Amino acid sequence: MLDIKLVREKPGFVRQRLATRGAGDEAKIDELLKLDEKRRKILAEVEALKAQRNKVSKEIGALMGQKKAAEAEAKKAETKDLGDKISALDKQAVEVEAKRDALMLQLPNLPHESVKIGKTAEDNPVIRTHGEKINFAFKPKSHVELCESLKLVDFARGAKLSGSGFLLYTNWGARLERALIQFLLDLHITEHGYTEVSPPFVVGPQCLEGVGQFPKFKDQYYGVAEGDDKEKLGKLYLIPTAETPVANIHREEILAENELPKFYCAYTPCFRGEAGAAGVGTRGMIRVHQFDKVELIKIVKPETGYDELEKMVANAEKILQLLGLHYRVLLLCTGDMGFGSAKTYDIEVWAPGQGSYLEVSSCSSCEDFQSRRMNLRFKSERGENKFPHILNGSGTALARLFVALIETHQQADGSVKIPTPLQPYLKTDKISI
Repeated sequence: MLDIKLVREKPGFVRQRLATRGAGDEAKIDELLKLDEKRRKILAEVEALKAQRNKVSKEIGALMGQKKAAEAEAKKAETKDLGDKISALDKQAVEVEAKRDALMLQLPNLPHESVKIGKTAEDNPVIRTHGEKINFAFKPKSHVELCESLKLVDFARGAKLSGSGFLLYTNWGARLERALIQFLLDLHITEHGYTEVSPPFVVGPQCLEGVGQFPKFKDQYYGVAEGDDKEKLGKLYLIPTAETPVANIHREEILAENELPKFYCAYTPCFRGEAGAAGVGTRGMIRVHQFDKVELIKIVKPETGYDELEKMVANAEKILQLLGLHYRVLLLCTGDMGFGSAKTYDIEVWAPGQGSYLEVSSCSSCEDFQSRRMNLRFKSERGENKFPHILNGSGTALARLFVALIETHQQADGSVKIPTPLQPYLKTDKISI
């Protein structure tokens, strides 16, 4: 969440940065400030009443020492009255604070000053491209045609098992998916300095709130119930990305400064309810309810945050370079950024069978937005508790990487050539009929 101190001291700046997102969130600042001011006034009144009660309590002792019992009893009645007022105000302060914090949780992060002001994806500038679009001497097939001819994915039986938006990888398709996951993990661990973790695939709502996915996007995720016990529904959720559990690993902790930076990578399946919205439940692998992803997480000191973001993007790019894929890197504009992000780069790979670019990685700096929500801090050498910056990135996501790979490396005879880095995992240089 945002720093309430920043909102108090620079409300105009906060409104201006929120306005660049184009969602109207800047209109909530007045109400937030009213609630915050009301809470502070109540707390000040409580402190004044407590001071008065302490004063009266001392007077009671003096009166008792002077054998003035009647006057002492009157003072005791006064302290009780003061206590009742304090309790009522404490309750009121808690209620106002809850309203203020609930409103804070609805506010997105402030875009970094380097982010272009824009409204939609059409306004996202291309930062760089790598390679060229492949030109085939034959008519290229789509990934659906390749998956069916090479028996890589059984779309019909996947839908029979779980409905539209779910995939059944088969034979070489399952092996290729597994090889890609292993390749991604190995590269990030051995060459990029990440520590592998394997987190739970279900988490409590506090983790989704911590990374900014709750409460705004609560309707997009899968709640888990134990059997038919509806009362337990909502206590656990299937993860939409490994970012959810991994970024929360150190929630509610105070790390030592010398423990930073922390770099984590994790493979998990990801579950997205919104993938089945109207128009996206079509046949193929572009938008699905369940997909695999290797996620990158960095927890760093604020002064290194944006340098580490550039390195994270380079880590994700390396995957595509080694696999011989053409891609481009975009900087998301203010209107297209995620809720918790201050700055985001998207990496889009070219899929020739689709004739379009597909997003396979999104790398973001959330600055201290997430660490505040999860109360993760680090103690500086001066003994100050500070909020670290948290970065997340796809390193990378499947099944779109799978789509781009088989469409790019398809051959005239209907086979798919396997890029050299994957050959040790698959123990073949091509997949054929």
